[in-house]
Amino acid sequence: MSNIELSEQEVVRRNSLEELRRIGVDPYPAQEYKVDAYAKEIKENFADDAAEIRNVSVAGRIMSRRIMGKASFIELKDSTGRIQIYISRDDICPGENKDLYNVVFKKLLDIGDIIGVTGFVFRTQMGEITVHAKTLTLLSKSLRPLPIVKMKDGVAYDAFDDPELRYRRRYVDLIVNEGVKEIFVKRNKVYESMRGYFNGKGYMEVETPILQSIPGGAAARPFITHHNALDIPLYLRIADELYLKRLIVGGFEGVYEFSKNFRNEGMDRNHNPEFTCMEIYVSYKDYNWMMEFTEKMLEKIALDVNGTTELKVGGNTISFKAPFRRVTMTDAIKEHTGIDITGMDEDALRDVCKKFGIPTDKSMGKGKLIDEIFGEKCEGTYIQPTFITDYPIEMSPLTKRHRNNPRLTERFELMVNGKELCNAYSELNDPIDQRLRFEEQLRLSEKGDDEAMFIDNDFLRALEYGMPPTSGMGIGMDRLVMLMTGQTTIQEVIFFPQMRPEKKARKEEENKETEGK
Repeated sequence: MSNIELSEQEVVRRNSLEELRRIGVDPYPAQEYKVDAYAKEIKENFADDAAEIRNVSVAGRIMSRRIMGKASFIELKDSTGRIQIYISRDDICPGENKDLYNVVFKKLLDIGDIIGVTGFVFRTQMGEITVHAKTLTLLSKSLRPLPIVKMKDGVAYDAFDDPELRYRRRYVDLIVNEGVKEIFVKRNKVYESMRGYFNGKGYMEVETPILQSIPGGAAARPFITHHNALDIPLYLRIADELYLKRLIVGGFEGVYEFSKNFRNEGMDRNHNPEFTCMEIYVSYKDYNWMMEFTEKMLEKIALDVNGTTELKVGGNTISFKAPFRRVTMTDAIKEHTGIDITGMDEDALRDVCKKFGIPTDKSMGKGKLIDEIFGEKCEGTYIQPTFITDYPIEMSPLTKRHRNNPRLTERFELMVNGKELCNAYSELNDPIDQRLRFEEQLRLSEKGDDEAMFIDNDFLRALEYGMPPTSGMGIGMDRLVMLMTGQTTIQEVIFFPQMRPEKKARKEEENKETEGK
C-alpha cells in the first residue's frame, strides 16, 4: 500500500511503527504475555479496606488517554470491560533513561494500540478503581485509527453507527460500540441452554454432511457447486432433516444438530443466505408431544439467558411462559380473511389470492398458494408465541397425514413476533406415501417451482427398512437469538452477515446520492 492511498493519520502511525523498530521496541513481540486479572473482576473484587495491596497483570487496547506531564491516565479495554490505568514516568522508567515514557508512551503510542501493564490496584481521589502501572509493554501497534465515540451529557458524538460499516467491519463494531459483544455472549448462552435441555433428556448431538448430492429436507433454492475429483454437482445443505431421520432409522432414540444451512434466496431483516438451524428428531413421539417439549424448552432458555420469560423486542413485550396458544391453519386464515379454504382446489385458491391482491404465478401449486395467503394475511399478526397447526397436505411433503383428516398433516409452526420461529411434524414414515409426495414435488418442479423438493431415493430406501413413529422440530437459531436479545434485524445477531460486494455497495450509494440531487 503506497502512502498516496493512506490517510494522514495512517501515515503518522506507520512512521511511528518504523521509529519504534529503530529504537529497538518490537511492535509485535512474539513472547507470551501473562495476564492474571481482568477489568470486570478487578472492579468487582476491589476492597478499600483490604489488608494487602493487590498486584495484577492486565492487557488490552488503549481507548483513551490524558497526558499530564510526568503522569498520565489511560483507559484500557480488555475482554471483560474497561479499567483506568495510572502511569507515572518515574515508575515505568526507574532509571535515568526516560525514553519509554517520553518517546514511546507520549509520542509513539496511539489509541487502539494493545499494551500489557503490571502494577497494583488502588482507588483515586476521584473514586475510580485504577491500576497503578509499574511496567508497560507494547504488544501490538494499531495502524488504523479507531472511530472514537465521544459522550457529552448522555449524547453520543461521532458514533460508529452506519449499519453498512458496522456489519462489514464487525471487528471495529465490537471494539467501539458498547453492548454489541453482549448480544453474542447471550447467543452463546442460548446454545448452552438448548444443549443442556437436550442432553438432559438423553438425546445426542451429531453432525451430518454440508455438501450433499441432493438438497433435501426443505422447500428452498440451493447453492450449487462442483466436485472436481468426482466430476459431479453438489449442493450446500438447505436442511439436515433427511440425514437425521436416517439416524433414527439406524436406531438412535433422539438426535439433534446445530447446522449451518444455505439457501440461495433474498436478504432482508429476517433472512441471511447462510444461517444456523437446530433440528431435533425423537422416536416414538408425535407433534403434540413436540409442542409441549418446544414451549418448555423456550421457557427455559428465556429464563437461563435473561432471568425472565417477559422479553422486550422492538415495541412488543413477548411472554415465553408456557403453555402457548394453539390455532389450526384453516382457522387462522378464516379468522383473518373470513374465508374457509377447506376443500378448495387450485383455481379457487388463486381467486382468493386475487381478491386480496396477493401476487401469484403459474408455478404455484395449492401448498404455495395457501402459504402465500397465510403469510400475507395472518403471519404478522401473531406477536405472542402461537402454534399454527394442522397444515394442508400440499404444504407438507415430509409430514404424516393427520390421524383425523387425511387432507391435513400433523404439523405445526411456532409464530413469534410476527415471524415463524419453529417448524415441526409427526414425521412421515410410510415409504410408499413418501414416494408419492416426492413425485408430486417433481411435478411442481417441472411447472417451474425452483423450491420444490428433489426425490431422494436413498432416503426412501432408508424408510423401507422401517422408521419408528418420530417427531422432529427445526428452529431458526438466528431468529431465536434476535428474540432473546431484543434485536429486530438478523444482521445484529450474526457476527459476519452476508453483504453486497464493497465496491458495488459504494456504487449504489453514489447512485442514490446522484438521484437525490
